[in-house]
Amino acid sequence: MKTKKLFLTAPMILILMLSIVSCKDSSIEFRKYTANVPQYLSYDEMRKPVKSTAGFAIETAGKIYIQGNYLFVNEKYKGIHVFDNSNPSSPVNLAFLDIPGNVDLAVKGNFLYADNYVDLIVLDISNLNSPVEVARIKDIFPYTIPETSEIYPISNIDQEQGVIVGWQVKEVTEELNSNGMMPYYFFDKGTGIFMMNESAGMPNRTVGIGGSMARFIINGDQFYGLNQSNMQVINITEPSNPVAGTKIEMSRVVETVFIDGLNLFVGTQTGMLIYDISSPATPVYKSEYNHFQSCDPVVVQDNYAYVTLRAGNRCGNWQNVMEVIDLKDIMNPVLMKSYSMSEPYGLGIDNKTLFVCDGQAGLKIYDATDPLRIDLHMLKNYTNLKALDVIPFGKVLIMIAEDGIYQYSYSDVLNIQELSKIPIGTK
Repeated sequence: MKTKKLFLTAPMILILMLSIVSCKDSSIEFRKYTANVPQYLSYDEMRKPVKSTAGFAIETAGKIYIQGNYLFVNEKYKGIHVFDNSNPSSPVNLAFLDIPGNVDLAVKGNFLYADNYVDLIVLDISNLNSPVEVARIKDIFPYTIPETSEIYPISNIDQEQGVIVGWQVKEVTEELNSNGMMPYYFFDKGTGIFMMNESAGMPNRTVGIGGSMARFIINGDQFYGLNQSNMQVINITEPSNPVAGTKIEMSRVVETVFIDGLNLFVGTQTGMLIYDISSPATPVYKSEYNHFQSCDPVVVQDNYAYVTLRAGNRCGNWQNVMEVIDLKDIMNPVLMKSYSMSEPYGLGIDNKTLFVCDGQAGLKIYDATDPLRIDLHMLKNYTNLKALDVIPFGKVLIMIAEDGIYQYSYSDVLNIQELSKIPIGTK
């Protein structure tokens, strides 16, 4: 039997293609749109052993952490730079720990705790040239997607393919659901998180962005990790055998954690939560202090909490202030005074010396002996830099700015001296 050949003209081909793209055959309809398409790293690749390389220049710094003579500097989503800081006037770049997806860290003795996307890993760093992974708790952190452009929605995410390491903007074709909507994600600027399009008739879900990843702190044999809206407690009595314990749901977007004595303070986007950790493995809610929506770094000393609230950020705040909160009655925190700031970020306090990173207005150093008159007792203001966060310890202040990590001696608060600068972003 002779086979018939079918010849299609250009108009016929066009009609056929359009019918495929927008057909509703069998109640299925498709639509094309431009979207941010996820680029994945497989879980097997993500969980490869951590490698140590020779130290190199910091490109984009994240968190800073000190332990003993070491200074640890996170390179956001990439890993951790390690410096010998035994001489703060001349820090030595020792090594870089390659940890994909890393944002936070904490160190106890020779053991470093770090997030590796959705996992918590424990590294023995007694030999920085050859770190050894001694433990890993898989999938303890929520699946998180990094920030991306607000211009385009995010196409469907398949968590089975791995973690998301980037985006590619391109045209995609996706099936519409029964309501004729595409189930894509969008960025909610007010809350700073990605949400699923509710009108798509799908179950509501929230997923974190890079800026809302876990905050870590260690107290004795307990590790506390914040992530999105919860706090995970992990017993680290045996560093090579960490055991996940209590998980506390807070129903708020959590930002920072600070410990003072037997109290643990959690900064959230809508206030400060206080927990009793007299039984460290089981924190118990005590009280809270609420404010308008804002990112909320907090430090505490001598029954006073100092909180910075910044405008114009993803947390939705409209004021730039530093608040002083009276904690003498821990069950009833009371606002004592609010000080106007320019663009406040992190802060720190040591023996009545208060350090405030005021963004483009620089580093401000105050005598905080009288919490009601702090603004009248500025000791120093370092300008011409964008100050982001500080660690005051042992009369040496470590400050991270947009262009570098600065160290200052404040052994004499009336004669504060710059000791060194580690450049950021230099080639």
